[in-house]
Amino acid sequence: MRLKTSLPKEPKHKELVSCVGWTTADELYSCSEDHQILKWTLLTNETSLVVRLPEDIYPVDLHWFPKTVGAKKQTQAEIYALTSTDGKFHLVSKMGRIEKSVEAHKGAVLAGRWNYDGTALITAGEDGQIKIWSKSGMLRSTLVSQGSPVYSVAWGPDSDRILYSSGRQLIIKPLQPNAKVIQVWDSFGRLLHSSSSQDYPVTSLSWAPDGEVFAVGSFNTLRLCDKTGWSYALEKPNTGSVFSLAWSADGTQLAGACGNGHVIFAHVVEQHWEWKNFVITLTKRRTMQVRNVLNDAVDVLEFRDRVIKASLAFDHLVVATSLQCYVYNSRNWNTPLIFDLKEGTISLILQAEKHFLLVDGSGLYTYSYEGRLISTLKFPGMRADILNAQTASLSNDTIAIRDKTDEKVIFLFDAMTGRPIGEGKPLTHKLEVLEIALDQCGPSTERKIALIDKNRDLYLTSVRHLGREPKICKIGSMVHSMAWNDTANILCGIQDDQFTVWYYPSVVFTDKELLPKTIYTKDGSEFARAPHILSYVGAKVTLRQRDGSLVYSSVPIYPALLHEYSASARWEDALRLCRFAKDQHLWACLAGMAMANRDLNTAEMAYAAIKELPRVQYINFIKEQPSKDSSLAHMLMFSGHVQEAEATLLQAGLIYQAIQVNIDLFNWNRALELAVKHKTHVDTVLAYREKFLQKFGRKETNKRFLQYSEGVEVDWEKIQAKIEMELSKEREKAANTTVRSSVASRH
Repeated sequence: MRLKTSLPKEPKHKELVSCVGWTTADELYSCSEDHQILKWTLLTNETSLVVRLPEDIYPVDLHWFPKTVGAKKQTQAEIYALTSTDGKFHLVSKMGRIEKSVEAHKGAVLAGRWNYDGTALITAGEDGQIKIWSKSGMLRSTLVSQGSPVYSVAWGPDSDRILYSSGRQLIIKPLQPNAKVIQVWDSFGRLLHSSSSQDYPVTSLSWAPDGEVFAVGSFNTLRLCDKTGWSYALEKPNTGSVFSLAWSADGTQLAGACGNGHVIFAHVVEQHWEWKNFVITLTKRRTMQVRNVLNDAVDVLEFRDRVIKASLAFDHLVVATSLQCYVYNSRNWNTPLIFDLKEGTISLILQAEKHFLLVDGSGLYTYSYEGRLISTLKFPGMRADILNAQTASLSNDTIAIRDKTDEKVIFLFDAMTGRPIGEGKPLTHKLEVLEIALDQCGPSTERKIALIDKNRDLYLTSVRHLGREPKICKIGSMVHSMAWNDTANILCGIQDDQFTVWYYPSVVFTDKELLPKTIYTKDGSEFARAPHILSYVGAKVTLRQRDGSLVYSSVPIYPALLHEYSASARWEDALRLCRFAKDQHLWACLAGMAMANRDLNTAEMAYAAIKELPRVQYINFIKEQPSKDSSLAHMLMFSGHVQEAEATLLQAGLIYQAIQVNIDLFNWNRALELAVKHKTHVDTVLAYREKFLQKFGRKETNKRFLQYSEGVEVDWEKIQAKIEMELSKEREKAANTTVRSSVASRH
């Protein structure tokens, strides 16, 4: 990725240019100390004078009123705030008429910024004050008063706090009174990146709208950097110092205000996308080159308008231009499917196997690869413009969105209808969530979501809970980055100083003690510290290091094969694979998969292979159960689902079995409660309780047990006979059910 710059032969301004601002993606306003405001029309390469400012106004900063105000959308910005050295800010119309001038500060007004919904303007001055003004220019409050000038100020993404400079410090100040002031670099207080010393002072910096890259201006220098700090490109134009930088709303173009009277324009080219054997490069604003690395075949894709966003995955390339969306199949690059877009500024494209998600300033839209609109998403407090690949995730049946107002909340939607999943209740974690990812394979009923929270702990939970409280299980700690595989539900992550692969993360719901045995780790010394995972396709993981270099790591292919065999219930093939590979990780995965699918014979062999003898014995005990209901209940017990196991037995009318389950777990109160409620086996509970206390040489102290032991006689012979009768009744019932079902199947 690099910047392709363009400079006019002669500067249009006679003095240094102090600030620039985009009205649309093809129109820019520039202000200079020659008192002129010029309009640059990029489509026709024309420059025209908008207005000549009064001689006493020397502009410092310019910021256009935001295009989106609540739900109301303006087609283009109609007014801008212009700050000047005389202590005033001016509200200026698009035609250049000064609508209002306000005395704001003593000394120059060094910065002026509208918040994201246009309800407030913030100004910072040489006098060390920061003030908030209404849209009409009325003073609301003085937020900061300090002894040194405030050179820059910025709004937080929710317009509820500001970031400003104070000498060598950056300070975040919430707008609410009595809230704590934090001196930080990111919102959790960590320094994310510190560059080496540059040749000249850095005079300007600007983030692209999607937050993936930022541009840095200096003397005769323009640099494009990744969000983690490393440089994509360095340009050395003849500009003097670049005093101000501004990105167009679609993030494809950059303009800079230069010290020698020039306005420099740059657009981003040579972006790369990779998928399996295809490498795609954006060579020009409207042209892409597709290279098949297997046979070195090259295709050139031409577009009518400039490319804004693109995504390559699941054998499809999705390209959003300023007006249209193009969908290419990797088997045929010549005939794309094209449809018009509602709004030009696509900020994010997410892909799944069956469809893709487009995110723009006004909403989220799911499309099929045939170009059909499947669903549109709406949710309370939606801020689609600030979603990114870490806070939104897509699978074949589910869309997950991390809430911006409360970062502990994850909204889950059905991808086909756009409606909230279940009863519409979102998933709530105990801490702020930094990153989410949905698995890509299997039926929708088994869909899982992985999340990394503020403590860098990795959790896994089911998307569909069927009315139960979601069970959120921790599967890793100190996880910096993660990605699901595209063909199997295998998760990889960067965990502290090692590369970790969870071959079968869902085992945590079946037998959590198996989880450590299903994890494959690789020493991370071959990577730089905390690299970022870009993709996990097939057996190849692509990682981006801190210095921007790409590194690749391979993962054994056997786990993906095992997932395939398990999904199609080919247990004999799965056993053969494990015997061939002779890998304990695979046997542990197979044990978990077989138990999840209730294939006890395979599970028994797999547990035996990893020497888990108590589990082998319990599986044999499950096999010996007199009925299917008992077997199912004990399988639920095996996975730790005690309440579900009890409910299954009670529903089947197996009261004694439900009581016995609680006795085995020493849930004495619950066992007695069930016996009393159903008026059966009270003596059984008392007998087992007495035996338990005798073993430990204790006396009964529980009032309920003392109460019932007075009126109930305990006779072990009678109890054994009763239990035997219960079991024979259960066997008989199971046999009758089998006969009835076989007769029904014949008819």
